[in-house]
Order: sequence, then C-alpha cells, then structure tokens
Amino acid sequence: CSNENKKKRKIHDGYLWCYHNSIQRLVFFDYQHGRGEKCTEGILKSFRGTIQTDGWQVYERVAAKQKEITQICCLAHARRKFDEAKEYEPVLADYALTKFHAIYAIERHCKEQGLSFDEITKVRQDKSVPILKGLHTWMLEQYKTLLPSNHITVAINYSLERWERLCAFTQNGMLNPDNNPVERSIRPVALGRKNFLFAGSQRGAQRIAMIYSLLGTCKISNVNPYQWLKDVIARINSHPINRISELLPHNWEPATA
Repeated sequence: CSNENKKKRKIHDGYLWCYHNSIQRLVFFDYQHGRGEKCTEGILKSFRGTIQTDGWQVYERVAAKQKEITQICCLAHARRKFDEAKEYEPVLADYALTKFHAIYAIERHCKEQGLSFDEITKVRQDKSVPILKGLHTWMLEQYKTLLPSNHITVAINYSLERWERLCAFTQNGMLNPDNNPVERSIRPVALGRKNFLFAGSQRGAQRIAMIYSLLGTCKISNVNPYQWLKDVIARINSHPINRISELLPHNWEPATA
C-alpha cells in the first residue's frame, strides 16, 4: 500500500486476515498493517467459541489472554510437515502420512454419507481416535531415537507440541480436522498478488477486503456473485436501511418479478 500522505509516498506491507465460519457460511477479510496479536483485537474482542488456526504463536497468545476462546490446530499443517520430510526420511514419513490419509478417508466417508454432527462425532470416536492414539504412540517412540535436527524430528515435534489441539476435532462433529476452508478462501488473494502489486492506499486495501469478504461469502453460500451483485445494485437504493442485512450474500433471495 502507498502512504496516503503525499509528502512521504512510502510503500509498506499490509495484510488481509481471513476469518471463516463454516457453520454459518461466512467469510470475512480484515485489512491490517501487521501480523501481531493486536491486529485481532477488533474482531475477536467479544468472540466466544473455538478458533482453528495453524501453529503460529500469535493465535496461541490471543487464546491465552481471552479465556472464552478455545484455540485448536490444523491437522493439514501437521500432515504437511511429514510431506516435507518425505524426501529425507521416506519410510518414516510414509508411515505417518498413511495414518493421516486414513483419518481423511474417514472424513470423506462422513461427508459422502451426509452424516449429522452427532453421527460424525461418533464415527470419529470409534474410528479416528484409535488411529490417532496409535500415531501418537509411534511419534513418542521415534522422537526418543532421532536427532533433533532430523527433518522427521521437526515434523514429529510440531505435532507433539500441539497434540491435544490437533485431535480436538474428534470431540465435536461441528469442527473440521483442518482449516482448509480458509486456505480455499484465501486462494483468490494469492492469485491476485500475481496480477497486481499494490492496493494504492489504505482505503483501497480496506475496500479490497470488503470485496473479498462479499465474494468469498457468495462462493461458500453457492451464490452466483454476478447475479447477486446485479440484483443488489438494482435494489439497494429503495431497500429499507433497517433490513439491509437481507442483501448480504448469505441472506440474499433474488427479487421476484
């Protein structure tokens, strides 16, 4: 972003923080100047519930300060560490990856069967928990014999430090095993960086965040963004201000003739 003060004209980095609610089917991008925990205060100040993140320590500190927040970790990030170690320790890495693949096969089955949250919880308790317990035991055994600098040791240590939070999804069918939904939501941002380098200004970055939020919510709500935008632009001037939320993508109903 370029500084809006014309006398300075300095360029600095800005960050889009993505918040994704899989249950209510909402996506929200928040533009911030940095990546510190202060950048979450406006969004998470009054939040009560569970946040799922990667292993970045900022999220852990936020959850530690706000007792009403439970932070859990992403199984896909743990799996990725073993995938990165495969080049150096193929046998050990393959063993762990096989266990992760088995967990995800169970998740696919639950999704294909259209199971309820309670049913998903039971399947996870019956099938996923034993696999995870076995994997945990294996990691502890391997950790005793490997050098600290070994790539597979780094992968194992990442999981062991976060084990309870990695397995938290097995306790509630509403939870995902990973934060891949967020990864999918930020993909357009990553692609966009290849097409444009600057937001132009702080306000420009904030507007980008709003657009990404609205279109991201369209996508997760299976709403055609062009049809939604065309309809909303035609209706918004005459729509009652106290019912403006009806025009948001997750609430939107096309105008009837």
